[in-house]
Amino acid sequence: MFTKTRWLVREAQLRFKYMTVKDCIFCKIVSGKIKCEPVLETDEVLAINDVNPIADIHILIIPKRHIESVLTVKSVDGEMLIKLFEVAQRLVKEKNLSAFRLAFNGGKYQHVPHLHMHLVAGRNVDLTKL
Repeated sequence: MFTKTRWLVREAQLRFKYMTVKDCIFCKIVSGKIKCEPVLETDEVLAINDVNPIADIHILIIPKRHIESVLTVKSVDGEMLIKLFEVAQRLVKEKNLSAFRLAFNGGKYQHVPHLHMHLVAGRNVDLTKL
């Protein structure tokens, strides 16, 4: 029993190592190296409030597996994209939002090189800062 548990721990550590990038702030948040209060969390997705919100509601929906940007998404990432949208749908329902925006930034507009979706809503939305 102990040997199997030790193997499972080592396997989890190796998988996690290959899922993250050392200097990525979102990978550090996902790993727990940087503490945050999740808005919603699943096995594969983490949703957190943006530290620099541009709206009354501004939630970042982040895949736990590192994908650099919209320009590096591959067909194998399709299931992950679906999971991002499922989390967005769940948040929209939980927060009873009748109007909202979902956005991905890329190129010079993407400040963190880890794919993430912005869910923004509320009266005070300043899209110029997105």
